Amino acid sequence: MGSDRLTVREIARLAGVSVATVSRVSNGVGQVSEETRRRVQRAIEEHGYRPDHLGRALAAGRHGAVGLVFPGLSGPYFSELIQGFEAEAVHTRTSVHILCTHLRDDSDAEVVEMARRVDGLAVFGGTVSPDTLRELAKLVPVVVLAGEGPPGMPSVRAENVAAATALTRHLLADHGLRGLVFVGDPRNSPDVTGRWEGFRAAHRQLGLPAPRAPLRVGLEQHDGVFAAEQLLSRAAPPRGVVCANDETALGMLVGAAARGVRVPADLVVTGFDDIPMAALVSPALTTVRQPVRELAGRTARLLLRAAAGEAGGPDAALVLPTDLVVRRSCGCPAPTGAGTATARRPATGHRPTTDHTTTEHDPTAAGRRPAAGARSTR
Repeated sequence: MGSDRLTVREIARLAGVSVATVSRVSNGVGQVSEETRRRVQRAIEEHGYRPDHLGRALAAGRHGAVGLVFPGLSGPYFSELIQGFEAEAVHTRTSVHILCTHLRDDSDAEVVEMARRVDGLAVFGGTVSPDTLRELAKLVPVVVLAGEGPPGMPSVRAENVAAATALTRHLLADHGLRGLVFVGDPRNSPDVTGRWEGFRAAHRQLGLPAPRAPLRVGLEQHDGVFAAEQLLSRAAPPRGVVCANDETALGMLVGAAARGVRVPADLVVTGFDDIPMAALVSPALTTVRQPVRELAGRTARLLLRAAAGEAGGPDAALVLPTDLVVRRSCGCPAPTGAGTATARRPATGHRPTTDHTTTEHDPTAAGRRPAAGARSTR
């Protein structure tokens, strides 16, 4: 093992590459062939080269950190996002700073202040105003996570509209349900807006009156319990509910059980996200699966490239596919064979019409069939 004081130029000479190539490999950014990458990494490991990331960042006027801006951190969804984002950041030895606004009116100023202490920001959709996003983009690179920003601002989101349409059509057409209620507040989330839009679109496609308003509640489990109390105390309770996310749906299951209401015999319940608990509860939850970690990972890669001065590519907006996951809570029988309680079905819908928007497959989800369509994520 050699000295840890070797310079980047010496490593480049030993590996037979340029200094820039050694920098790209050690930082985990840029395009380098696999054979070249292995050769550089072998030289780094054999000679104990340790790049001075902090010193280089300071010399370049950088902080060696990026920021993540969320409305809050409750529940497994945000935990998955953080893990997916940090898994990418660790490759470049970049620190991740997290700011939760809790949707306070004065939070925009805090986000702007954070932008002065990092090399780039990933902002969860709907967390700050479009005007603030434009202001942030004047200070550092910005990528919108699970939402859409102003024109030209990079974003990564999962498909919502077509997936919610397919889920609702399954309840209306396959199960013959009527009088469905959407549980969630489209005013507070780009994702919920898309899901509400898909819910109404399914009714229109089948020649049914589109519901005028959802039951407006939050996205946490206790909100689902509250929604169950509200809906099941009606003189004519609904036969089915389409919840904006899984956590709300799990709360609905708890609230229904407390009132002796059987799911799915008396009430059909569906969710969105496919968090781990969705497959473990009884009855297992029919939902829509979105690639949450991939969503965050793609966002991190875009942001880290931008922070390093690299272009993000011709497609500023990425839309990741989603899957309809059919389980027992909608009234479908549990699949037989292989010990599984899940049946995946492709959700159908319209492809995005915006030229700079693309739909990409989650490379970690072999065998899944994507939901076609466009829009945001929570």
